[in-house]
Amino acid sequence: MTLKIPKIIGHRGCAAYAPENTLEGLHTAADMGVEWVEFDVKLTKDHIPVLFHDDTLERTTNGHGLVAETTYEDIKQLEAGSWFGDSFAGIKIPTLEEAIDVLIDRNLGLNLEIKPCPGREKETAEVALDILSQYWDDHERLLISSFSHVSVEVARDMATDWYRDLVLPPEWPENWAELADYLDVSAIGVEGNNCTRDQINELLALKKPIMAYTINDPDRARLLQSWGVDSFFSDAPDVVKDGLLTVH
Repeated sequence: MTLKIPKIIGHRGCAAYAPENTLEGLHTAADMGVEWVEFDVKLTKDHIPVLFHDDTLERTTNGHGLVAETTYEDIKQLEAGSWFGDSFAGIKIPTLEEAIDVLIDRNLGLNLEIKPCPGREKETAEVALDILSQYWDDHERLLISSFSHVSVEVARDMATDWYRDLVLPPEWPENWAELADYLDVSAIGVEGNNCTRDQINELLALKKPIMAYTINDPDRARLLQSWGVDSFFSDAPDVVKDGLLTVH
């Protein structure tokens, strides 16, 4: 099987136009005609997978403290929209199950990024993938990714027929190529705003799709595309789409 990913994936839903990692962001992406979205999943204290990026609650909610030390009962009381704009006041942090319902309803493909709190790399992947497997059967439109090689390894062992993506941090680990081979990934993720052409050439040697995050500048997207990057995570998918070269 060869992974067929769209050129543009809505980052954390559609993060330039709606609060990140919310159902509203997923709907916004769908309304814009985005084919796939990416979002982050981590666990509450009581092992409920929710859409959230940070280890702490402060940046995008009216809560305080660590997600890993907060129960879902407390998480669902939080408000997660007004930081972005008054019109989004009252928005809640969704569960993975709620998000999957929206994806299926709106016919969106998914890049699920496992974003474990420190020390929860294995269990976050196990819980998230177990729930995903109960609802999601379109394997052609699903990519499991993580910066954590432990989480990607769980995906490899639990769901061998699902596509996997190892996401590289800005500072690449020395053994990144060995990790990609060991994890049998279908794609590789790279920080696209500061990477070099030499780095992209190294990735091209793997002969796997290259996915760049987080690209909001159409000129940068076009340059990366000319280097051989296949797909772009963007907060503003419409802006980046207008900048890409059409390949027939």
